[in-house]
Amino acid sequence: MSASHPRALAPIVFAYATFVLAGLSAGVGGVLLPAQLLDYRLDKATIGVTFFAFSAGFLLAGATAGTLIHRLGTRAALTTGGAAFIAAGLGTATRPAFAVLVGVQVVAGYGTGVLESVLNAYLAALPGSTTLLNWLHAFFGVGALIGPPLATWMLGFTAWTSVWLVLALACVPIVAGFQLTLRATAGSTPTGALAGAPTGVPDPPPARGLVRSAGRRPAVLLGAVFLAVYVGLEISVGNWGFSYLVAERGHGDLLAGYTVSGYWLGLTLGRFVLSPAAARLGWTANRLMTACLIGVTLAAALLWLVPATAVAAFALLGFWLGPVFPTTMAIAPALAPGGLAPTAIGLLNGVSVLGGALFPFLAGAIADRSGLWTLAPFALALAVAELLIWWPTVRHMTTAAPVQPAQGLNAST
Repeated sequence: MSASHPRALAPIVFAYATFVLAGLSAGVGGVLLPAQLLDYRLDKATIGVTFFAFSAGFLLAGATAGTLIHRLGTRAALTTGGAAFIAAGLGTATRPAFAVLVGVQVVAGYGTGVLESVLNAYLAALPGSTTLLNWLHAFFGVGALIGPPLATWMLGFTAWTSVWLVLALACVPIVAGFQLTLRATAGSTPTGALAGAPTGVPDPPPARGLVRSAGRRPAVLLGAVFLAVYVGLEISVGNWGFSYLVAERGHGDLLAGYTVSGYWLGLTLGRFVLSPAAARLGWTANRLMTACLIGVTLAAALLWLVPATAVAAFALLGFWLGPVFPTTMAIAPALAPGGLAPTAIGLLNGVSVLGGALFPFLAGAIADRSGLWTLAPFALALAVAELLIWWPTVRHMTTAAPVQPAQGLNAST
């Protein structure tokens, strides 16, 4: 079935809608924090427990997503993740006791992690996967950009809990859409079959051994470390960039805010633009990744060595960072045999959240000791680390397929 047929396109459209919703849920968090602190009468350190709870759920999702796909199929796995997200949103909307809220955040992290991991695995098996996955993660950026103004607007006339009620209700038609547009599959189904592609790969090992088998592969371990460093760099710059610009560069709040917004906008545009450009040039995913990592390193060096260019450097850094995560997901099937690909993708996605917790913490601790000027060399160090990890990862890959345009896919659902 051609991708131009509505049934072939519909699951991809719902996948993009899911990532807009995931971006919205991430984007509203910072805006809702002050209201949560006031409502629960907590300090910043205590409310931070909810972040670790979400990360724990997300990591658990990454470890179990491959098993869910193997046992239940893509449609049922997405239904499981969507149901967890909806339950967490409805639970948060009731304004539970704080101890209960912490538990709810584990469920929220699990639901979000399952949805992201399964959809990454689904699109990674389709022709044109590099472009499809870059667009998928670009739509996360769209949601993250919309989230803060949406939450600010809603807080003007309703309680913070209502925002999560809206997010939970928005997930319902998405789950229903997957039910209507994806066929049911279950059992030991190879990755390609999950996407409707030919099944020319052997069955994976039993479900209980999937995580162990994938985790023993050096390429998967290197890819997980690579993404942990990437997410650490992305979030460190995103979280501390505003403070760095105000305290070290002397920018006003308005210019600093616009600069950080430009960073996130650059991240989104990079995902929409660079992969189609690579397809037109006939580049492989490896070559696209190498170009992006060099661009990230040069932009980070520009931020540190030529501080007067901070506004442009932030935008360029985001632009070149954008394709790194989705392109890694696109090449994940080359890091593990076909039957292990969904589990490998889940592990990559789940472990990445650890970098998002560790490296921003380190950036803040270093800034406390030595000053916020350290953000720029810290970013450069992480950029160089990415390059150093990427090169041995490439040597363990089994293929180096060219980047294909998304309109060229030819998969049935």
